[in-house]
Amino acid sequence: MNGEWLIRGRDGRLSVYQLSGEAVQCRAERVPGGPWDAPRRIGGDQHLHPVLAVGQGSDAYGHLVSWRPTVPGESGLVHSTHFRPLLAPLDWEPIGHPNGKGDRTGDPAVAVDDEGRAHVFVRNGGGGLSMRAQSAKGGWEPWRDLKGRDIQGPPAAVAGRGGRVEVYAAVPGGLVHWRQQEPEGSLAVEEAVEIVARPGTLRAVATSEEHTTLFFVDEDGRLCAWRPGAKPVALLAAAGPGPVAAVRCELDGRDCTVLAQRSAAGRVAFAAYPSEEEPTGARWSESGPELPADAEVSLALDSDGRVVAAALSPSTGQLLLTVRTDEPGLALAPWRAM
Repeated sequence: MNGEWLIRGRDGRLSVYQLSGEAVQCRAERVPGGPWDAPRRIGGDQHLHPVLAVGQGSDAYGHLVSWRPTVPGESGLVHSTHFRPLLAPLDWEPIGHPNGKGDRTGDPAVAVDDEGRAHVFVRNGGGGLSMRAQSAKGGWEPWRDLKGRDIQGPPAAVAGRGGRVEVYAAVPGGLVHWRQQEPEGSLAVEEAVEIVARPGTLRAVATSEEHTTLFFVDEDGRLCAWRPGAKPVALLAAAGPGPVAAVRCELDGRDCTVLAQRSAAGRVAFAAYPSEEEPTGARWSESGPELPADAEVSLALDSDGRVVAAALSPSTGQLLLTVRTDEPGLALAPWRAM
C-alpha cells in the first residue's frame, strides 16, 4: 500500500484500509477511541489487483486508487472517495490508463489539494510519470505526461503549502521532485538530486507550512530526509527493508516528526525528532510483538492529537494498534489486537 492507510475522519474516528485478495476492505472505530467494526468490502464485487494508494485532503476525506483488470491482458485505474469512516465509500470509478490502454504500468500515488481534488500519479508505459486530476467542475481532467524517465517504484505524493500538490519519484541514480507553482496549476519538475534511493521506500510528508520532506532508504541502508533546495541528509540507519511511515505532531510542546518502520527483527521501530532539524539526530526504539514479514506500519493522529500506530499483515489480516500515552516522550500503550 502506498501512503498512510490509517487515517482520521472528520468525525474523529480512525479508519484503516487493507488489501484482501482481489478486494480492498475498510474498518473504522465505532466511536473515537472505542471498539472497531468488522472489515467491509469497498466498491461492491469489482475485482482489483493487489495494490492500493491512499491520500487524504484537508477536508479529511479519504481518496483510494487501485488497478482493476478490464479485458484480458489490460487494466485500468479506479478511484473511490470515503467521506466518513462509518459510511460506505463511493463505488470504484474508472479513471482510465495513462497510455489509453494496456496493462499495469506501476503502482499509483494520490494527493489531495485544498479544494478536495484528488491528483493521481503513476508511471506510464514510456517510463515517465503521468497524472490525472479531478476537475473543479466535476469529473476528471485529461491525463498529463509530466515527463521524466525510468521511474523506479511507486512515487510519493503530498500536498504542501497552500494545498499545492507535489510528487517525488526515484530514477536510476537520483530523485526527482515535481511541484505546482500555483494552487490548481500545472506540475513541473522543480528539482532533481543525485542519490540512489531504494524503490518502494519513499514517503513524503508536509513537515512545516513551507516545506515537504521526502523520507527514503539509500543504497547503504540509511534512512534519509530530503527537502528540495538542500541536499539529502542521512538521519539514521534504516530499521528494516520496507517503507517508513511518518507523521508530524506535537510532542511535549515541540513540533516533531515521528517515524515508524518494521524492523529487521520483526517488531515496529519508532523514532522522533524536531521537525526539519535532522542534525539533532534520532534513534530507533522497538515496540510490540514480532510481526509477519509482510506486515506494514502506518501512523496517524487520533481525535485528541495523540500519535497512533497501526500494524497490519495482509497474510493474517490481523490489525494491531497502539497509542501514545500521557507520559513524556514517545511512550506507547501496549499493543492491542482489533
